[in-house]
Parts: sequence; structure tokens; C-alpha cells
Amino acid sequence: QVQLAESGGGLVQPGGSLRLSCAASGGTFSSYAMGWFRQVPGKEREFVAAISWAGTITIYGDSVKGRFTISRDNSKNTAYLQMNSLKPEDTALYYCAASSQGRGMWSVRGGYAWWGQGTQVTVSS
Repeated sequence: QVQLAESGGGLVQPGGSLRLSCAASGGTFSSYAMGWFRQVPGKEREFVAAISWAGTITIYGDSVKGRFTISRDNSKNTAYLQMNSLKPEDTALYYCAASSQGRGMWSVRGGYAWWGQGTQVTVSS
């Protein structure tokens, strides 16, 4: 059983940056792909980014390409989401998740069996 805990959210001005962290415990972190999703009230949970177990493959949602970077440090059992050039529409509750599925499932919510509780990101002046 994998437990995930996000941190690093907060209030930031448009154009600013934040780095989210996702600390994992209770499983073999290096054997899972990791993903980030986000959700605003009343909308579906949206795929943001995913990274392979070794960190060699990354994929991104169209709305964040070129602005967000996903990474991981298997020695620290932690995944990261570096968010640059933030926009008000990036405001959401951000979740990290772990997947034992293949690459074809990384961009869908159903591809992940373990989820964190989320960290709020608010982009506003």
C-alpha cells in the first residue's frame, strides 16, 4: 500500500512559480510511474503530467506544456512538479498519484491506484 502526501501549494501571483512535492511511503517508489492531476470544484479531474519509474519518460497535458516540469528523486521517494509562468486558470487542488500501469494509462484517472489528499494552488493578484 502506497501513501502519498503533497506539499508546496499556496498563493502566487500570475507569472510566478511554485514547486510541488509528493512524498511517498509504504511501497517501492521506484517501481511506480507518478502523475499529477488537478481539479476545480464542479469540473473533472484534469491530467497535468506523468513520469516513468526511472524518470526517462515524461508526458504533459496540453494546457501546461512548456510551463510545468515533472521530475522525481527515487533516492528520496519524492516526485516534484515545477510550475512556472503560472496563470489564474492554473488555480486548482493538485493531486499526485502512483500508477503500476503502462504508459497508455498515465493520462487517465483510472490508471492510478494510489492518490494523495491534494494541495491547493491559487494564482491571483
